[in-house]
Amino acid sequence: MARNVVSLVVAGVLAAVLATDGIPAHAGDTARPVVGGLVAPQGKFPWAVRLSMGCGGALIEPRVVLTAGHCVDGTGRNDSILVTAGVADLTARGAQTARSERVVRAEGFVDETRGDDWAVIRLDRPLHLPTLRIAKEPVGDGRYVVMGWGQTREDSLQQEQRLHYAAVPVVPDAKCLEAYGKAGVKLVPDEQICAGLPGVDTCQGDSGGPMVGRGRRGEWVQVGIVSWGLGCARDGYPGVYTQLSTFRPAIKAAVRKLRQEPR
Repeated sequence: MARNVVSLVVAGVLAAVLATDGIPAHAGDTARPVVGGLVAPQGKFPWAVRLSMGCGGALIEPRVVLTAGHCVDGTGRNDSILVTAGVADLTARGAQTARSERVVRAEGFVDETRGDDWAVIRLDRPLHLPTLRIAKEPVGDGRYVVMGWGQTREDSLQQEQRLHYAAVPVVPDAKCLEAYGKAGVKLVPDEQICAGLPGVDTCQGDSGGPMVGRGRRGEWVQVGIVSWGLGCARDGYPGVYTQLSTFRPAIKAAVRKLRQEPR
């Protein structure tokens, strides 16, 4: 999966904190496959899509992809993003492709660590695939599934052709705030979810991908977006995800705006 390791704004602080442990801090990596994950079989997550800039996303309407705000340049016309969908293996036959037309990014987005890390992309044609519903309620305790085509190790030099996924437990806000506070990073609890285990995490190339759980009828529901983290699968530093229940009304409004704006 794609996710930002950290923004360049906080990279210097994090590097200084970690230097005493002899652990290298990596900054500027904008994508995170899943560390400690499994290879997804074809059709398991049919609404998961790959974006050409090295991020992931989820199809929430036949012509609309939900991704991370830090994966796009801003709001407006945009025909530069190629979307690949319908396959777990990007080299397999039968992939559906589309190109972006317009993008709406969260108005409050500054960088991924400060929240508001979401964006929606209108495609130039509908994709004939299942779509993913956005959760109305905040996440509770338990495990959620994360996925992406990013690196499977923090020190890997390439992203994956096959979709990987893993189940990760939610980390309590207080514990996550304390961990990242030591690194000089302030979280936004109402807008972010922390989740992960030592050895299991999203990584570079996973940004924008969906974090999902099961709804009341057993259907998949998207609860988060892969956003950022310190390294990949490091003990004490879980992945950070955009909490979608907070932004559901704004995302719905952005999708309506995309429907109304001219091509």
